[in-house]
Amino acid sequence: MTGSAEYTPPKIWTWNKANGGQFANINRPIAGPTHEKELPVGRHPLQLYSLGTPNGVKVTIMLEELLALGHRGAEYDAWLIRIGDGDQFGSGFVEVNPNSKIPALLDRSGLKPIRVFESASILMYLAEKFGAFLPTEQPARAECLSWLFWQMGSAPYLGGGFGHFYAYAPTKIEYAIDRFAMEVKRELDVLDRRLAESEYIAGSEYTIADIAIWPWYGGLAKGWQYGAGEFLRVQDYRNLQRWAEQIYSRPAVKRGRMVNRMSGDPSEQLRERHDASDFETKTQDKIEAVG
Repeated sequence: MTGSAEYTPPKIWTWNKANGGQFANINRPIAGPTHEKELPVGRHPLQLYSLGTPNGVKVTIMLEELLALGHRGAEYDAWLIRIGDGDQFGSGFVEVNPNSKIPALLDRSGLKPIRVFESASILMYLAEKFGAFLPTEQPARAECLSWLFWQMGSAPYLGGGFGHFYAYAPTKIEYAIDRFAMEVKRELDVLDRRLAESEYIAGSEYTIADIAIWPWYGGLAKGWQYGAGEFLRVQDYRNLQRWAEQIYSRPAVKRGRMVNRMSGDPSEQLRERHDASDFETKTQDKIEAVG
């Protein structure tokens, strides 16, 4: 087995050294702000503070889908939170999300601002606010919510488990990679079997279940996650591949995937979004000016 020498845990764990890896500079065992910094506020009722990771993309896709349906109240400002720089530990962000994770939403459309954090919570909040992408009748509603929370429970195995040890950990540990690869393969099989019998995740209609699952597992199916497509043989999951491409063909999904993105093709990045026209008027100079 490859990796470091056998490790014996101490009786009491203490944080006395950096753990290495790509995100070592922002990992810490305590909560709360590290510095004072107010959040910017734009002109729209919905203020999103996020980054173009799979969890962030869920919300920008949802907002773009709502706008595509004609819900003008879903207009939003999307502000970039650079998690590598620790923006999520600023005092203003912590007030919106005490867990210091993106995405975080502030709804200023009422008399008192409403904060919403955790991506699934934001999807549900927006679905109920605008009456879209969440069935109202049973059993369709229960099916949709079951898959939504399946994603929330499963994605940590993909991102924090497999993705971390396969792509980001300073040391490649065979046991850890094998353990999480096995679980991710099982999850891919769960989805593939479901999509063999259903056009969309929750049934015959496109819902927040699809919006939640696609950025993680659709991205993996399309080879965007961790450079692990060949390693996991994602091409073998044909029903998942069909669904991943079907979702990606939606114009709102393509737009949502661009917002707050800081990696990949520069033409597919819109660092901040404050108006629908930003998608048409952005240029490379504009991207670099924001960056």
